[in-house]
Amino acid sequence: MLSKLRPIVLLFIISLSNPALAARTKLPALNALPDQSSISGLSSGAFMASQFHVAYSKDLIGAGIVAGGPWNCAGNNPYITPILSATTTCMNPCKNSFFGCPTTMYPNSGYLVELAKQTADSGQVDEVDNLKDDQVYIFSGTSDETVVTGVVDTTVEFYQKLGLSKDQILYLNQVDAGHAFITTDPHDTQCSITKAPYINDCDIPQAQQILKHIYGNQKPAAKRLSGELIEFDQSAFFDTPLTSMNDTAYVYVPKNCRTEQCRVHIAMHGCEQGVSVIGTTYVKETGYLESADTNSTIVLFPQVKKSMMNPMNPKGCWDFWGYSTNNLPPYNYYSKEAPQMVAIKKMLDRLISKPLHLTQK
Repeated sequence: MLSKLRPIVLLFIISLSNPALAARTKLPALNALPDQSSISGLSSGAFMASQFHVAYSKDLIGAGIVAGGPWNCAGNNPYITPILSATTTCMNPCKNSFFGCPTTMYPNSGYLVELAKQTADSGQVDEVDNLKDDQVYIFSGTSDETVVTGVVDTTVEFYQKLGLSKDQILYLNQVDAGHAFITTDPHDTQCSITKAPYINDCDIPQAQQILKHIYGNQKPAAKRLSGELIEFDQSAFFDTPLTSMNDTAYVYVPKNCRTEQCRVHIAMHGCEQGVSVIGTTYVKETGYLESADTNSTIVLFPQVKKSMMNPMNPKGCWDFWGYSTNNLPPYNYYSKEAPQMVAIKKMLDRLISKPLHLTQK
């Protein structure tokens, strides 16, 4: 009898140690505030943040864009494929130029504003007037040669032309930072350098700065976390490998947010920063958790992974040029139909929904 039980016990132990076999944790319903959500991101995560902000403007009150271009930047020129625009116009358009660096080589913010209005008229994104009362934080480091300041300037112009005032836009472009999310941690990369994991010490608490600009004055960041970092089953929110999204993702829930209504902030990592590449470094080392813990803010960390073929996403970037449709038209990466954005919106909706014990009352 004992010999027959041994294989069963062994299988049980293996299932507990193997995420593919063990029961995966579901993203919890937390009854979060439905009208206090926001998003931020670095690099490809910043492009995704600007796309998501415009596409779902009815559901958001602000965005933080660190080293990123305007909504649908890759659609800046209808005569050039999005993937080519994404890797040139939207990053460092004059890097290999033999003709100087005229403003025409940068994203055309005026064209993108009109395109956003047309896209809203067709119902592919929310009405752009929803953006007019939002708060937007934008950052570009002076030593960033990956997404240069001239590109980020057009992000500011895009929001201004949509009607946001100077008070609503906080633009920092005088810090000698490389291409990175910035912190106050002396153990992080030196401020002006660009290298993995793209988290630099510039003596600026950027996560706290973003949340303060969007939500107003913040309590001091926690020195010791009170909440829970949950790894959950992200695969429940997408149904195609073309999303290049990871099977698991993370959400941080401050202790009081289990019993009180809290707001939700979505934090998007950049290329080569997903958990499949650097583990939880971006999640734990950017300052979001400490800032959120004392300010009743749930932080959602969606995750994308590297993919060499089908789709071609070798650096694990968020889709801001069309790989989720195999780089073939009709493109939808900038709209509410984009599979990555649909998945993120479903996660946001889950956090806002009421737990079962509340719905039964």
